Amino acid sequence: MSRAFVKEDDGERWTPPAAPRAYRVVWTGYASEPEVMKETDDLLEALRWMGSRDRREFEIRDGRGVLLATA
Repeated sequence: MSRAFVKEDDGERWTPPAAPRAYRVVWTGYASEPEVMKETDDLLEALRWMGSRDRREFEIRDGRGVLLATA
């Protein structure tokens, strides 16, 4: 097998990155950089997911990073 399709560090087969989703739920809590908690193409699913959490440091952003909602 060609080494172009093998990851150098683990010896695993290369897999392409996942397709970008339309919406991201981002946690803006205590981390120095915001962390993506969930990605989806359904805005209502993202809103429900964010609303079901106890914490209130979440944001929903679109694929370009534009802020759509906060909790």
